[in-house]
Amino acid sequence: MNLSFFDQFSSPSLLGIPLILIATLLPALLLPSPNNRWITGRLSVLQLWLINLITKQLMIPLDKKGHKWALIFTSLMLFLLLTNLLGLLPYTFTPTTQLSMNLALAFPLWLATLLTGLRNQPSVSLGHLLPEGTPTPLIPALILIETTSLLIRPLALGVRLTANLTAGHLLIQLISTATTVLFSTMPAISFLTLIILFLLTILEVAVAMIQAYVFVLLLSLYLQENI
Repeated sequence: MNLSFFDQFSSPSLLGIPLILIATLLPALLLPSPNNRWITGRLSVLQLWLINLITKQLMIPLDKKGHKWALIFTSLMLFLLLTNLLGLLPYTFTPTTQLSMNLALAFPLWLATLLTGLRNQPSVSLGHLLPEGTPTPLIPALILIETTSLLIRPLALGVRLTANLTAGHLLIQLISTATTVLFSTMPAISFLTLIILFLLTILEVAVAMIQAYVFVLLLSLYLQENI
């Protein structure tokens, strides 16, 4: 029984072929297709409003040098947002519960921000490893600590997204299982767990949106340190 709870996080396959690629491409199919007209309907208006809002929020902490990253960050934000929300539907698979995929998104973008800083302002980027006014005996230890904290940033990004989504999905499955089992024996308790399940689902929708925003926001803050 306990092992079956984690079956939802295994990548689905058909005839031995992993279907995770289809799961990652599905959010793109939900967006309106390009047209000669700027606005073709209410869905297009909502899409443009959402993209404008996301871009504005992500670009606030960045100066003009970082605005060239707007397309990358906005696309990543929409991808994570749609993927996380689609994963809450029944009989669906959430690719962002896979640590390997989250690290594949976090590591290249973090490395790109780091290389941008080393190319444009190497002295300032390396200066972050040693704050001004550090006592001389603490310099080697502090450099080691700051370097370690810098290198674990992509791991923290991937683990944060994976852990939050995995925990929410497990709680939903546990409570839904309890609701089904208790329905025949204790209907009152089953109804109470159903209410808890409904509230938890609302909370998980909020977590899915917040985690997508936090993931991209932290990348934008890392970029801000290097431009």
